[in-house]
Amino acid sequence: MTDEPLPSRSARSASEKKTKQRSVKLFIRDLVIIFLVAILVSFLIKTFLVRSFYIPSSSMEDTLRVNDLILVNELEPNLMPIHRGDVVVFTDPGGWLPPSTEKSNTNPIEWALSLVGLAAPDSDDHLVKRVIGLPGDKVSCCNALGQMSVNGSPLVEPYIKLPPGEQEAASLHFSVTVPKGELWVMGDNRWDSQDSSRNQNLPGKGFVPEKDVVGRAILITWPISHWSWLSNYPDVFRGADDDKQ
Repeated sequence: MTDEPLPSRSARSASEKKTKQRSVKLFIRDLVIIFLVAILVSFLIKTFLVRSFYIPSSSMEDTLRVNDLILVNELEPNLMPIHRGDVVVFTDPGGWLPPSTEKSNTNPIEWALSLVGLAAPDSDDHLVKRVIGLPGDKVSCCNALGQMSVNGSPLVEPYIKLPPGEQEAASLHFSVTVPKGELWVMGDNRWDSQDSSRNQNLPGKGFVPEKDVVGRAILITWPISHWSWLSNYPDVFRGADDDKQ
């Protein structure tokens, strides 16, 4: 039996080169597949579970500062109930925001980042406030101590920001009963917030339809120095249910 001739050095080199090229192509293919799957998963998560928003104004200081990036749970209110004290993102109920000027199209980089929650090009079209009154609640301000009350229970609110020397928890006095399917919301920066109290002259009378709520803000994700979970301060509102008639 005769031995088969060994492949030449050049033939071996060509074969090794083809093997390496094939390995590189497979590696690139796998990277592309992983990237596309990651984008798809991020898109689905953003669409149905969570998404990001930038804070465009100072109305929620000092809880939220201008340009903070927040993560919003979109399961609330669709699958989870809204609670008093929740910080919620909602679309304009009508007349809360100034007329928007026509915007240029989102650039490709911003669009790509928005898919994975690293950009929020539509933040200026939404508002962020804290829920004070739920449907059926009687909300009023201010009592003799300058406090807001829900169902007759005065609120001690550690999250609000007031001007120096100011004691009242709202810049306007009011007494309302929240209709079914609506919310009463306030900014934490009480004297610099275009919230329910300052929109009572509009057709919606300052109330926010629950259907307009995009979700509950749960986390400040950027900048890192502001990273924190957002509380709804259940102890503040504990007496509101006890006193509800």
